[in-house]
Amino acid sequence: MKINSSYNPFEKESFDSDTLTATEPPCILLVWNDEVNTFQWVIDTLIEICGHSKEQAEQCAMLIHHKGKYAVKKDSYDVLKPLCDAINDRHINSTIEELV
Repeated sequence: MKINSSYNPFEKESFDSDTLTATEPPCILLVWNDEVNTFQWVIDTLIEICGHSKEQAEQCAMLIHHKGKYAVKKDSYDVLKPLCDAINDRHINSTIEELV
C-alpha cells in the first residue's frame, strides 16, 4: 500500500470557491426641470459631465422639460455622486435616488 506523503493534517486545505460580495443597489441620476436654465445649457452639461452624445443629451433635455425630471444615468452611488455634484455646480438641480 502506498502512503500519500503530501497530506498534512495540520495544513489548511484550500478550495476553489466563489465568494459572495456585497453589491451596491443601482441608483439613478435625476435631472430636474426648472424655468431658469436653457435647453442648450442642459444639453452641454449632459454632454460634458455625463458623456452623452449630442442626440442623447437633446432627448434627455426634452424629457426633463416635459416630464419635470428624467433619469439621465444609472450606475452605483459612488459613480453618480461626482456627476451629481458637477451638475449642481452648474446650477442645474440634480439628485440621486436608489432603485428599489
